[in-house]
Amino acid sequence: MINMKGQIYSINISKTKHTAKTPVKQAKATENFGLESDAHAGSGIRQISLLSSESISRQKECTKIKKNDLELKPGDFAENITTKGIDLTLLKIGDKLKAGEEVTLEISKIGKECHIGCKIFETFGSCVMPREGIFTKVLKGGTIKQGDILETL
Repeated sequence: MINMKGQIYSINISKTKHTAKTPVKQAKATENFGLESDAHAGSGIRQISLLSSESISRQKECTKIKKNDLELKPGDFAENITTKGIDLTLLKIGDKLKAGEEVTLEISKIGKECHIGCKIFETFGSCVMPREGIFTKVLKGGTIKQGDILETL
């Protein structure tokens, strides 16, 4: 595995699935569950989702986004953690990340299948999560904060 270091640019949660998430300053990650108060938390393999701010910036070139002058923000693609400065596309299933001082995540899925009627796809005309989003399981819980270091282990 390549050693990489970046930061947690934004932490995002939502009360319902299939919608954009709202940024929060910090959140508690619970072992084998995900982020407390987030609709996607649970015991499956997609406990916490990550997408890079660089991936979001590339989405701005999509026709519907440019044509309608839509602004893209952290959480718009329903990612829990928006990263900065770490190339998530180089990670593989089984790789581990340290988030902040306490939290350990394990890559469990790369990309996702879009569902019919996805509000994100309807709004933006495209979704980067199926291609560049990653999903993790929480191996060790704790508190993460906006601005925390995110690095490979």
